[in-house]
Amino acid sequence: MRFNYTAISLALVATLSACGGSGSDDTSTPTTPTTPTTGFSFVATEMITNLTDDVIVAGYADLAAKGDALLLATQTLLTSTVQADLVAAQNAWKSARQPWEQGESHIFGPVDSLSIDPHLDSWPLNTTDLQTQLANSNGFDADTIKGWNDDVQGFHTMEYLLFGDGVNSNTKLIADLSTKEREYLIALAEVFRDYTAQLDDAWQVSHNPQDANAKPYAELLKTPGDATNTIYSSQLAVIEELINGMIGIVDEVGNGKIADPFGESLTTADTSKVESQYSWNSLTDFSNNIIGVRNVYQGEFTGGADKQGLIDFVTAADATLATRVASEIDDAILKIQAISGSTSMPFRQAILDADGRARTQVAVDALTKLQTTLQSDVLPLLSDWNS
Repeated sequence: MRFNYTAISLALVATLSACGGSGSDDTSTPTTPTTPTTGFSFVATEMITNLTDDVIVAGYADLAAKGDALLLATQTLLTSTVQADLVAAQNAWKSARQPWEQGESHIFGPVDSLSIDPHLDSWPLNTTDLQTQLANSNGFDADTIKGWNDDVQGFHTMEYLLFGDGVNSNTKLIADLSTKEREYLIALAEVFRDYTAQLDDAWQVSHNPQDANAKPYAELLKTPGDATNTIYSSQLAVIEELINGMIGIVDEVGNGKIADPFGESLTTADTSKVESQYSWNSLTDFSNNIIGVRNVYQGEFTGGADKQGLIDFVTAADATLATRVASEIDDAILKIQAISGSTSMPFRQAILDADGRARTQVAVDALTKLQTTLQSDVLPLLSDWNS
């Protein structure tokens, strides 16, 4: 996913460019630097280091570990007749989904440049081609699948095989899992394991597998302005990337993942557009997306030790705004979770139910409010920061 810079961001770049040196031969006596009388001050090094190591890198390491666990769970299914083994594989899929969805709050860098996002999470799934592969393939291996279209691999192909079509339920009997489906599933999980390991390595070992001298992406994020850093010229650029990442996923959840299937009315609702519909995991996905925003904003995972996050940057400028953003993030998460109502209704059913649609609209409104605050109140702080 690529995020377009807002008009505010572009204006900020122009302002910073205007503040550069003239390159003239002026030999007049330099004046003594003075402390800025406007704007705010904040030392960002600790925050950037923490967000890089303890949120982003830690999240991708968790994803890679859960990719390993998912592969092992699917391999158990090859000859199993035990329903608990299928349930374990389903749970392993859901477990891997969590760090991935939370990580969509910072979907920049290697996940984009190495095309890992489409490899792992393309939607909608091409069920027609999936059935063709099952019918015509004599066997499945990871290297072959990596050459196939993204819409017949990744999370959602595994989801369909593990849970069924999701129309009436999200359960499936292991007796209904064919030999070919099991073989396809295991190969898909191996591909998934490889890509999640590659993403983890890109952040911790080298961000470009084609360049032996390429640094880990984590190092690039933590050392902006370094002579060898061709990605980030300043700490301001890093913070802008982080804020735009938050804005991007809030926009995608409210105006894409929810709004697209929701439609303009009950008659235009389209369940075929619901992501993670086979597992009935949609609302968990959406709330995890915004929990990911909270991770970046607070600087830690839920329940973790208090460390610096973007809330500290915002607090340095406007403590009242910092508290309001935190409240709006929490409110958006709660409103998404509330869509299911008292009967734990899956999202694909909620958009076809009058009360469910009302709850969905409340969630969309909360996301719109949060997005507006991030765009109109938080992002402009970059131009006031005495970096």
